[in-house]
Amino acid sequence: MKTKERHQLKENELAQMLAAARENYEKHKRVVTGILLVVIVVGAVVAGVLAWRGQTEARAEQLLGEAMVTFNARVIPVTAEPAAPGEVPAAATIGATGTFPTVAAKLNAALPKLKAAADAYPETEAGLTARYHYASSLAALGRHDEAVKAFDEVVARAGNDSLYGRMARLGKADTLVRAGQYDAAIATWKELASGADEALPKDAILMELGKAYQAAGNAEEARKTFTQLIDEHPTSPYTAEARAELGS
Repeated sequence: MKTKERHQLKENELAQMLAAARENYEKHKRVVTGILLVVIVVGAVVAGVLAWRGQTEARAEQLLGEAMVTFNARVIPVTAEPAAPGEVPAAATIGATGTFPTVAAKLNAALPKLKAAADAYPETEAGLTARYHYASSLAALGRHDEAVKAFDEVVARAGNDSLYGRMARLGKADTLVRAGQYDAAIATWKELASGADEALPKDAILMELGKAYQAAGNAEEARKTFTQLIDEHPTSPYTAEARAELGS
């Protein structure tokens, strides 16, 4: 076959392929157009969701930041001695902003701001952070029942194995002890001690469990718990304290 004939044959094949493609497109034009529209709509929705999430996170972090300014403010008693020449004066004695005369005053001022940040954006990282600090502030103020409930909300939203979930479970157990609810505290510490979460400080948990047994007047279980700590965590910094408790 001559070169010219081969060239013409290839051109004919190409023309046939293009014609078949055009015919196929015409047959499925509506389907292709529909698919393209779906892709465009889905892309627009995804972009909108991402933009909304970004705005939500930014607003949540802003509210958390405002709350943390109060939460981390300095505490300077009103009776503080006047500052020496060249030193910053005791701001609380002159009613300056940004300081509080007591820890309780600071925490009471921070509570509504922390709760507002937690409730406005409950599923965000900033919202979870705010709710945890809200719970810990309630505990520090002796509002134990409210604190336990708030810690439970943190766990429910963050999950047991998250950072704030773990911290909230520990905070709840400690709050129950402070509230004198020893049976509930012991149950919580035991659950934490027997769990499979390796990120939890099991030696510290056993130490607190032993102290909870002591506070409840159960010396035998306290002794067993301190002995377990020593046996299972011989290099723990709590081992010396556990031995001292056993000796006493």
